Amino acid sequence: MFLQQSISHKNPFWFYLLGSLVIILFTFFGQIPLTVVVLENGVSNGSDPMENIRALDKNLQLVLLLLPFVIGFLGLWLVVTKLHNRTLQSIATSRSSIDWKRVLFSFSGWGAATLTFVGIDYAIQPENFIWNFKAGPFALLFLIGIILIPIQSSLEEYIFRGYLLQGFGGLFRNSWLPLIFTSIIFGSLHLFNPEVEKLGYWILVYYIGTGLFLGILTLMDQGIELALGFHAANNLITALLVTSDWTAFQTESVLIDTSTPSLGAELFVTLLLLYPIFLWACYKKYRWTDWKIKLINRF
Repeated sequence: MFLQQSISHKNPFWFYLLGSLVIILFTFFGQIPLTVVVLENGVSNGSDPMENIRALDKNLQLVLLLLPFVIGFLGLWLVVTKLHNRTLQSIATSRSSIDWKRVLFSFSGWGAATLTFVGIDYAIQPENFIWNFKAGPFALLFLIGIILIPIQSSLEEYIFRGYLLQGFGGLFRNSWLPLIFTSIIFGSLHLFNPEVEKLGYWILVYYIGTGLFLGILTLMDQGIELALGFHAANNLITALLVTSDWTAFQTESVLIDTSTPSLGAELFVTLLLLYPIFLWACYKKYRWTDWKIKLINRF
């Protein structure tokens, strides 16, 4: 079983607390280049640090915002291999190796869904979008995106649906408390995203709900492969396809969404319709069984 893998290594829970601190410190180190560039360029007279970041070239901005995740991945590797004496594979899957077909299935499925939803939105309300495609900047964005965005999304999955889910599993010896704790932590870490300022704290329901969804994917499939593909598709396709002036990532995307941001029905459609449909598709494809045992089991 996926969660029980932490027990066999007999690492106390304080190892996971210490490891989390190390990973956080590495991500802070990764923010140094962004700080240096902003201060040296004096790109804005505004006192808001985010205004200074937004004044940078969008592709440079994206690289600097994603660099902490690259450094953070190094921190995760050191923590898992040196502190816990384990492999990254052991916190990622119960299988003998990463199942890349599962990653591709999830990436393709959610990527196609994202393209469809944006296409429908553009067809219905074209006045809400500005065509922004510029071949040179977009080509650079594409190169940056396919290299760095999967690292960013994968780090989050390795930490929350792998490292911490197993850590809490060893602490609580059940499935449902680790699922809830990691989802709340995952959602809460988005508290300072610019989306929260625009949409209010209700957006945290979406982030926590997404954490629950990805956690259920992981527990039912006994590995993070499906979560890896989903998260990478969600972030990469969105970054390439559409951006706005209030999202965390400002990119040289094909479209700029100029509509007034709102939660409305989109929040509930995503959480209560689209995510369940995706879970159902995975259930049918991979013939999941023992839902009760995998989601609320004690061990």
